[in-house]
Amino acid sequence: MLSYRHAFHAGNHADVLKHCIELLLLDYLNQKDKPWWYIDSHAGAGLYALTEGFAAKNAEFNTGIGRLWQAENLSEPLQRYVSAVRAMNPGSELRHYPGSPWFALQCAREDDRLKLFELHPSDHELLAGNFEHVGRRAQMAKADGFNSLKSVLPPQPRRALTLIDPPYEVKDDYRRVPAALDDALKRFATGIYAVWYPLLGRTETREMPEKLKKLPANGWLRAELQVRTPARDGFGMHGSGMFILNPPWTLAGTLQSLLPELVELLGEDAGARFVLEHHSN
Repeated sequence: MLSYRHAFHAGNHADVLKHCIELLLLDYLNQKDKPWWYIDSHAGAGLYALTEGFAAKNAEFNTGIGRLWQAENLSEPLQRYVSAVRAMNPGSELRHYPGSPWFALQCAREDDRLKLFELHPSDHELLAGNFEHVGRRAQMAKADGFNSLKSVLPPQPRRALTLIDPPYEVKDDYRRVPAALDDALKRFATGIYAVWYPLLGRTETREMPEKLKKLPANGWLRAELQVRTPARDGFGMHGSGMFILNPPWTLAGTLQSLLPELVELLGEDAGARFVLEHHSN
């Protein structure tokens, strides 16, 4: 199935969580002069218009970046995130939202590289157009991201952040994520791996993090943001999570203060809450 288009959800509460953590991970890699690779298994279009097309239909960005756009007294990680979004929005109006590859490009230095996979033909065409100006810094392929990870692991610089962000429109995605990571760790045991997943009223979203905890990494971190009480009928996404394998040692402390702030800013009812777990081997 290739019906999913991330443009419908661009800039929503799930994107805020995902991209705040992505920036924290890339900024950590930038603490050293050595180059890194950013690998994205489901890159999407890379850039989204919010005032027209798919994103404007449901305007989900109003539940996410829209709440932070004019907010004051944000913590440093949220200021960093909002500043990254402002970099592509000249003036005061929120018109565009960057996808995960675009955040990575903003962090990338001269010798850092982006490896982007996107199977959807329309999104791949948009991705190629949005990144055609960056030259050899970004390599794009119209390919299945799960199967393609083995083609770029281990990375030449032996430093990388791999983001796995499938649409989960089919149940098999919940099986393929742990399987792909198990293989990736065998090829490149020390890389940082970040998985995004939705919080839904289905057993797969509860079971997959437990499977990820059992993978042979040096440690793991689980961060979830629930913005509303789950619907009684189980319909709809009430939040999302990020699962990090081999997380930086600083990440848990940063999220300990960031997640309550996101609950306060993005929560929609009394059911808003967060989960933060981490373990080091």
